[in-house]
Amino acid sequence: MKWEENVRRVVPYTPGEQPEKTGIIKLNTNENPYPPAPGVEAAMAAMEIDKLRLYPAFPEKTELAKALSEHYRIGTDQIFIGVGSDDVLSMAFLTFFNSGQPIFFPDITYSFYDVWAEVYKIPYEVKPLDESFQIRPQDYTQPNGGVVFPNPNAPTGELLSLDMVEEIVRNNRDVVVIVDEAYIDFGGTSALPLIEKYDNMLVVQTFSKSRSMAGMRIGYAMGQPRLIRYLNDVKYSVNSYTMNTAALALGVEAVRDEAYFEQCCHKIIQTRTRAEQELARLGFQFPKSCANFIFASHKSVSAREIFERLKENDIYVRWWDKERIKNFLRITIGTEEQMEALYQALEKIV
Repeated sequence: MKWEENVRRVVPYTPGEQPEKTGIIKLNTNENPYPPAPGVEAAMAAMEIDKLRLYPAFPEKTELAKALSEHYRIGTDQIFIGVGSDDVLSMAFLTFFNSGQPIFFPDITYSFYDVWAEVYKIPYEVKPLDESFQIRPQDYTQPNGGVVFPNPNAPTGELLSLDMVEEIVRNNRDVVVIVDEAYIDFGGTSALPLIEKYDNMLVVQTFSKSRSMAGMRIGYAMGQPRLIRYLNDVKYSVNSYTMNTAALALGVEAVRDEAYFEQCCHKIIQTRTRAEQELARLGFQFPKSCANFIFASHKSVSAREIFERLKENDIYVRWWDKERIKNFLRITIGTEEQMEALYQALEKIV
């Protein structure tokens, strides 16, 4: 039909499976296996239902912005809050990547980057990770329209040192560099201090992983005030009320309970260490992970076969039919009980 000639067509992002049946072990979408902080439940119970008839406040004027400001010791004018880090990153692509030059990101990385580039008609070039799945800063020195990369990287879990992050930013002063830190709380040190030194750098984080609030959709970017103003200008030109009232209120409690946050991260890191030992015993190989997942391949059984046979046992992990990584599985770190069930299933498969 004639009208279809003008449809914007892209290959959409493919998330991990979300099975509807109960009783499964879901280790395929990097969700936190533990509930949010106790204060989140209490705040939910205390919410005034009448408030839902009103539009929510602008995020930068809320208690959530203040809580993040106090936690990170930066100004509220240095924080942009959106509907999960996906919304934040999408707004950043739309706002900053408009030079006509290709943007750079790794070839093995978060698979939403190329989707946004296609949607917004942004040219891009992927930079291959080395044989150890590491980003090579020297690949990001050519002229470009912007740079974005996760640290730790997804799906590999590899962490780039702060010196190497700064090397990339320092060599790209004429464009915006986005460091996507969705998994930073599981083993890395944030590049956040660098935003005071570089006015072209955004650090993006999320409540979905370490704060157990994937269902609330809260993400945020941190940078110098000018970058944040530009982001808000674009955001409010698209939708002035992107954050819902409940998310803005409950997010405050997740930030303020520092002890619970650290306890959950510690448990996941401990379980990850045990998982590395068990997977190695079973014949798996994997790069060192600083995230809440392990990116593993088996020495003799294909990743696809393991993926399919685990599904038959109602255990879901992530597998991609893509070059370079088709023999790898990304396994989210669950509870000790969930991981024990995984080890037992793998014993029979491999």
